[in-house]
Amino acid sequence: MPCINGTPRVFFLLKAFHEQLFLLGGSHSIVITYLETKVVLMESITNGTKYECLLFDMDDTLYPLSSGINLACRKNIQDYMREHLNIEESLVPRMCLDLYKEYGTTMAGLKALGYNFDDDEFHDYVHGRLPYEILKPDPVLKNLLLSMPQRKLIFTNADKAHVERVLNRLGLEDCFHGVICFETLNSPARFNDEGDENQAAISSLDQKELEVVDSNLTVNKTTGFSKILCKPALEAIETTIRIAKINPQKTIFFDDSARNIAAGKEAGLNTVIVGSSELVPGADHTLESIHNIKEALPEIWEGEEEKDLMLTATAVELETVVQA
Repeated sequence: MPCINGTPRVFFLLKAFHEQLFLLGGSHSIVITYLETKVVLMESITNGTKYECLLFDMDDTLYPLSSGINLACRKNIQDYMREHLNIEESLVPRMCLDLYKEYGTTMAGLKALGYNFDDDEFHDYVHGRLPYEILKPDPVLKNLLLSMPQRKLIFTNADKAHVERVLNRLGLEDCFHGVICFETLNSPARFNDEGDENQAAISSLDQKELEVVDSNLTVNKTTGFSKILCKPALEAIETTIRIAKINPQKTIFFDDSARNIAAGKEAGLNTVIVGSSELVPGADHTLESIHNIKEALPEIWEGEEEKDLMLTATAVELETVVQA
């Protein structure tokens, strides 16, 4: 559809038309009624879109597991456990895996066991040393994401700095409206007599705050350390739904983890398992690769063609009126 600096030309024509109406004393009531009808029709097409929000995991979802980032991350976690937490070397590999399985992330498991360490220090060590150069720009995925009319959010257990590095490497930094990450769900809690309150915000990629809502952090009363909130905990997904102010029935959740998908389905989301050709419990669709999204889920673009045709036709008709 014709645009001026990214804005549909129809809106500039509409502005010009209103200016002409003002100069003519507002006498074109028939045309006004016609335009109002057009607007109602366009709104009905937009509002009829099946999905309103797309919620994407990032690691091993927006790029393949075969990249090697996952293995490098696991090695860094195990190195941190040995070097900074002084855990016996022979115990580290099994402990790392067991904690991941039980708590969602190894970091969450270590905190639950009472290990005291700085969150930022851990993330800097584990993610700051990753071979990000492995990741290359993905213009195909970028074009797909930009063509999707829905609101798009990243939902990851990782920290924000890691998200920014990955999206920048993939060339996708302009494709999402915001990020729900470790900091979103695990900001420092302020404790009072009424309970544990925390102001959590969706992080935008330029570090500007998008939305702020109340959320709750659970505290481990035995150790005194905050319990880390992360996928696949149902609480993490439900908190995300509340923070993002999304309708789960009109939201699609993309993730490479079968247990995250199961939790997402329990929370009422539409779900897509990425990196698999077989359905897992709770998955509505499968994607062997995120690049197959248009073939597997054409309904994401449902109504867009009709809307474009309507806007283009309206632009032509408005131009005729303005020039008359």
